[in-house]
Amino acid sequence: MAQLELSGLTKTFKTGTAVDAVALTVDRGEIVAIFGPSGAGKTVLLRLIAGIEEPDGGSVHIAGRDVTTDSPEARGIGMAFQNFALFPHMSAYANVASGLTATDTPKDQIYTRVQAIAKMLKIDHVLGHSPRELSNGQKQRTALARALVAEPELLLLDDPLRNVDAKLRYEMRLELPNLLRRYNATALYVTQDYKEAMALADRIVVMLNGKVAQIADSEEVYNAPASVEIARLFGDPTINLLPCEPTRNGAGLTVTIANTRVHIGDGFDIKPGQACILGMRPEDLVLHDGAADDAIPVDVLAVTPLNERYVFLVKTLDGRELLASSGDPASADRAHGRAYLTIDPTAVLLFDGASGTRMARTTPTAVPAGRLR
Repeated sequence: MAQLELSGLTKTFKTGTAVDAVALTVDRGEIVAIFGPSGAGKTVLLRLIAGIEEPDGGSVHIAGRDVTTDSPEARGIGMAFQNFALFPHMSAYANVASGLTATDTPKDQIYTRVQAIAKMLKIDHVLGHSPRELSNGQKQRTALARALVAEPELLLLDDPLRNVDAKLRYEMRLELPNLLRRYNATALYVTQDYKEAMALADRIVVMLNGKVAQIADSEEVYNAPASVEIARLFGDPTINLLPCEPTRNGAGLTVTIANTRVHIGDGFDIKPGQACILGMRPEDLVLHDGAADDAIPVDVLAVTPLNERYVFLVKTLDGRELLASSGDPASADRAHGRAYLTIDPTAVLLFDGASGTRMARTTPTAVPAGRLR
């Protein structure tokens, strides 16, 4: 039985439809990231599931029970917010225990459970402190402990790491999935950070304009985005997108970039003269010192270190700017001047020029290892 099932969930405000006929099934113990840009409807969706907002249509089932009209406290959920939402007049202990206290749980059980979750989250030494005495990281962990201590059927996390420093965000990306799995928690995690979504979740629900645009795991949403808009949201540096009209010859499909014919493999169902958009991840573009088959002459304009990689801004002879990346430290010496660019044909993406929808290969090729960034 699914732990959460949404069917046609809809919410409309005076400004427009915030959540548009969302359907989603989440299994017990699954971590699902709700990802999308600001205004996509992510937080409104969580509020509908929690019962804070009433839907205009559709239904919410938790553990097989229809809770669409139930009050928030009757739904068996826990929530943690991006602003922590701690009670300022209570100690950290009282904040963590507040959900158990409200249900008249015996004091000895409250003490045991609060101490256990606090130790796990490394806040047991600050339980006597008030929220104003806690660091942002301690506040975040306190809010998470409060959400987890009651062992809810469903955990709703609304961008809980947004207001913490970069070091803690990185640490919690590693710790949080393990913590949730130790509790066998079913969790929906709202975020605008694609790296966070990819690191934390079993599946990612991409929302755009109130609708579910794609549901997939990290590998699929990166390597096979459903549309141009989704492709732009994943990857740093961002994907290269060029308009093109592929043509077919004996070796497969080719596109023309800066007067150079480039093979992009085969397996796409392309009509003659069909307008397309060619998608190329920067890590699938390779710079060479000398000319080669299918190599596009470019001028290197700049090189920028990005974590363990180097990002190159290049310009083709017809003035198009592209981004390429490399993990080879020696490549940093190529700071400017003429170079030649080749494209991995097995990794390119094609989108329909009119709709922006990704065109699937009729004969899929193996995705190169190590492409996920």
